[in-house]
Amino acid sequence: MAGRRQGMAEDGGSVSRPPEAHGPGARDTVRLALVIGALGVVFGDIGTSPIYTLQTVFNPSDPHPVPVSTQNVYGVVSLVFWSVMIIVTVTYVLLAMRADNDGEGGIMALITLLRGWNSQRRRKAAVVLAALGIFGASLFFGDSMITPAISVLSAVEGLKVVEPSLDSAVVPITAVIIVILFLVQRRGTAAVGRVFGPVMIAWFTAIGACGVAGIADHPDILKALSPAYALDFLVGHFGTAFFALAAIVLAVTGAEALYADMGHFGRRAITRAWLILVFPACVLSYLGQGALILDDPDNISSPFFLLVPDWGRWPMVLLATAATVIASQAVITGAYSVASQAAQLGYLPRLRIAHTSESTIGQIYVPWINWLLMVSVLTLVFAFRSSTALAFAFGMAVTGTITITTLLFFYVARAKWGTPVWLLTTGAAVLLLVDLLFVAANLTKLVHGAWLPLLIGLTAFTVMTTWQRGRALVTTERAQREGPLPEFVDQLRSGRTRALRAPGTAVFLNRGKQTAPLAMRANVEHNHVRHDQVVILSIETEPVPHVPADRRIVVDDLGYADDGIIHVTARYGYMETPDVPGTLATLDPAATEGPLRLDQATYYLSKIELRRGKEPTMAPWRKRLFIATSYITADAAEYFGLPRDRTVIMGAQIEV
Repeated sequence: MAGRRQGMAEDGGSVSRPPEAHGPGARDTVRLALVIGALGVVFGDIGTSPIYTLQTVFNPSDPHPVPVSTQNVYGVVSLVFWSVMIIVTVTYVLLAMRADNDGEGGIMALITLLRGWNSQRRRKAAVVLAALGIFGASLFFGDSMITPAISVLSAVEGLKVVEPSLDSAVVPITAVIIVILFLVQRRGTAAVGRVFGPVMIAWFTAIGACGVAGIADHPDILKALSPAYALDFLVGHFGTAFFALAAIVLAVTGAEALYADMGHFGRRAITRAWLILVFPACVLSYLGQGALILDDPDNISSPFFLLVPDWGRWPMVLLATAATVIASQAVITGAYSVASQAAQLGYLPRLRIAHTSESTIGQIYVPWINWLLMVSVLTLVFAFRSSTALAFAFGMAVTGTITITTLLFFYVARAKWGTPVWLLTTGAAVLLLVDLLFVAANLTKLVHGAWLPLLIGLTAFTVMTTWQRGRALVTTERAQREGPLPEFVDQLRSGRTRALRAPGTAVFLNRGKQTAPLAMRANVEHNHVRHDQVVILSIETEPVPHVPADRRIVVDDLGYADDGIIHVTARYGYMETPDVPGTLATLDPAATEGPLRLDQATYYLSKIELRRGKEPTMAPWRKRLFIATSYITADAAEYFGLPRDRTVIMGAQIEV
């Protein structure tokens, strides 16, 4: 019968989940483990922002410096506090993290939600916002390049405070740490993540304690928690405050990570970690640094490290280096995830992906992205050579992603939950006003480095949209060449297309069941042969992270229950990697017109060679870009887990 649905066995490639906890004690242990894990992975970026934020705000070499005065220090610290409160706590923790796609968060999750409404009356708006979301994801790649450079640089720069003679060693030491960081990525972060949590607990405890010591010397700095100081600074000294926003935004870098990593740890664990430990520790550090600057304006050179007692500076430099490596790890892993999801959704070619954990589906390693990031990060380190120089570039990527996320969230809130327009308008007006102020302030740094993330974002956006367009053109041309699958099966059955039956099982990977596989058609028309058992397998990527086992497989006999030709649809979520042999091993022989001899099966792949044609389908430069991008496509046999000694590749040429 056509359309029979197969369940998938636990050992057949289904998503592995942690064992369910039983009893209050076990549940509490699981919750604590999730919170510690979130501390080790999610908060590295935002948790290391205190190292360089105030130092950058009062940087005397800034093209628009903020003069050090009591009023300005109160105003800046107050703006930092309320920026973190509004953008991180309100926008992300309280609002955006409620908009998930089957538990997954991040800007790619919002894009998939929008794509799901393309066929509804909101189609045009959804398409435009999805394109905007792709640009936001493109900016995240820029963030992934800049974060490791600025984070590790800022930590190693602590050596200059401890021992000024080590100034010339900062860049080489940073480069060595970054190379080691990227070299160990292939080993995965599952085991390392268990170590990261306690390290970050020690980090937040240490910076919070140093902040308390600074506040104790100047308790009046606590007045900066009042929004009156932030508003007075912003309104009364707008010229100074506006330019200061370009550096204050550094306090919220990493906010997107809270949302993007929600699928790994859950909203509750991330929220608890933020409200109980991370937010208070960061606020205490900012207040303590503000108090230190009030005590002596010369402390603006490195207020974070100077806040630490002399005896504790060497340990703090080491702890800061470890924390910034964790911050880098968070965005590197995030880049893997975004690239993997973009490939699954058709915005990038199929990439080689290695799962580095048997129990956590999100722990992946993407070699091509890894080496691209390493070269890019090292280039930034040697080009900018200091964290303050990189800070101008950093803010642009962050503000762009935050603004786009806020905009997409409010659209999703209206479309998904039916939130009243008046409430959405009020909330969006306030939050977007804050976001756009930061964007505008960072645009003033365009010639000083803010152009860099925009260039990276525009490049990534162009590559992704060009690949999506070119892929659609190739799919259309390929469908015409393949011809209808039902008609092809009818010809084989009726004998109009003559082909000898060879013993064995053949598996043809195809895009769907509407058209015949090119490899199968070529085999029949040129070699005049077909196998006794033919499985036409289509892999479908659903706009959800994971597909339940009972929805994984659908078997169709294509109208004949005795010709040995069946079609199998295997569905996967965009966070999953297909395993073809494992999937086929779960099929019921009753549904496949007899047992499949998979241990001796031959797998056929259709390979397309792209050529630049004369038809005006795309601009010539986009055709070249599309063809060039196709060269990074992962080997299909490896990607789908096919045995190489039993895989046959048959080629064809298509012009774009």
